[in-house]
Amino acid sequence: MPVSFNSIPQNWRMPLYWVEVDPSMAGYPRSRLTSLLIGTMSADGTALPDVPIPVPSQADARKLFGYGSMLDGMVEIFMKNNYAQELWVAPIAEAAAGVAATGTITVTTASTSAGTLPVYVAGRRVQVFVAAAEAVDAVATKIADAINADLSMPVEAVAAAGVVTLTCKWKGVEGNDIDVRMAYGGLLAAEQVPVGLVITLAGNKLTGGTGSPDISQAITNLGDEIYEYVASGFTDSTSLALLEAEYGFGDNGRWGWMRQLYGHVFAAKMGAADVDDQTGYSDLLEYGPSNNSGVLSIMGVEGNSPTPTWCWAAAYTAKAARALLNDPARPLQTLPMEGCLPAPKHQRFTMKQCNDLSGVGIATQGINADGIPAIKRESTTYQKNLYGQGDDAYELVPTLATLAALFRRQRHAITSKYPRHKLADDGTRFGAGQAIVTPKVIKAELIAQYRADEFIGLVENAVAFKQNLIVERAPDDPNRVNVLYPPDLINQLRIFAVLAQFRLQYNRGIDQAIAL
Repeated sequence: MPVSFNSIPQNWRMPLYWVEVDPSMAGYPRSRLTSLLIGTMSADGTALPDVPIPVPSQADARKLFGYGSMLDGMVEIFMKNNYAQELWVAPIAEAAAGVAATGTITVTTASTSAGTLPVYVAGRRVQVFVAAAEAVDAVATKIADAINADLSMPVEAVAAAGVVTLTCKWKGVEGNDIDVRMAYGGLLAAEQVPVGLVITLAGNKLTGGTGSPDISQAITNLGDEIYEYVASGFTDSTSLALLEAEYGFGDNGRWGWMRQLYGHVFAAKMGAADVDDQTGYSDLLEYGPSNNSGVLSIMGVEGNSPTPTWCWAAAYTAKAARALLNDPARPLQTLPMEGCLPAPKHQRFTMKQCNDLSGVGIATQGINADGIPAIKRESTTYQKNLYGQGDDAYELVPTLATLAALFRRQRHAITSKYPRHKLADDGTRFGAGQAIVTPKVIKAELIAQYRADEFIGLVENAVAFKQNLIVERAPDDPNRVNVLYPPDLINQLRIFAVLAQFRLQYNRGIDQAIAL
């Protein structure tokens, strides 16, 4: 009997009609590619720390991780940019030995006329009505009350003697990225402090936050579940090293041969701005070379952006995930990151600075015509090969995203069509319908799959692929097939360069003479 059945026994004698169903030739590759946010929860959150949990709504996030927690902000921004994707969160308890960042708002002089004071904390705006000649203590109390009324504010405010003290709701260095300002010109040009009202800030960022939480147990608890797009609220070297090890190419990494889970990690880094460098460009230019990973993309953000880095990371991840799920090979440039406030116009990166940052493994963003920040170049931190030489193999996020799609499609084709087949040499004569495969059959399958991948725009140059593809039985293991798989990944249109070789009127006669 040449046909290979999986279920119907050869010795079955009962009449008459028996059918087993085989879906191996009908299925289409599907993957449940979820996103994951890693950030700090507050003490009043109900979630179990370090254990990933699905989050279907903002209300659930606030209950699970606490109002005003880092994760409260990350979930809010993620859902503004990608509401449809399945979202999981790995909540991290605050650093036990850490210190919460603090800052002050000091009301020093009463206003001479009534007006509305716009107060921004971490990019969140509250408005405070200030009466003419209202006492500074009363204004400070109003500011504190308005901040505390927004439960998703990442700070708690206390007013005393005209001074509002702000304290981050969790301990850690991340609180030092919380921006504080009065009136944000980048949003509404008409915003201004009421006439005569004088307010002094202890810098435009909270300070004094120390400590970083340990995310190692959370990473262990990820197990072998697929979390394809990860937003990290942490950019300290220890956390990034743990994430790189988990998602890297080592034997135990998600891109390693044994686990084959794949995935990408996104984060954001704010440059330290000062009087001489209001963008933080120099700080990021020095930071960039300290990382070198194809699975990690860190978005560079100006130091005077009101939005904290963990929200930038969530927005970047959400938009990248949404686009790469639809087509992993398309560039991410121009995708807007909703909910993120850019730095004021005079404190933004120039085009040259963005180009420089791209050269040291920093992903860049710029402002669209509508004033919303957008991805400019989705660089990974990969810059050098194992010998320390400059290399661009994994320079851009779509490279690995495309490879992951190819591998998953190929694995589906092989495992669905040949799950329990026998292996024979090319030229072996066997009956049609037998569950036998040869190297030539596998090679034909891979070529057919490549043609399908080419059709949907993941690869190109199928002729060269066929010429360079090698499929052979292992010389020392008769049950093993070895494959040299050489895909030519599709590229992206990123640069359109034009040499404008124009003509003036007097050149016409010279051109005509040359033609004659």
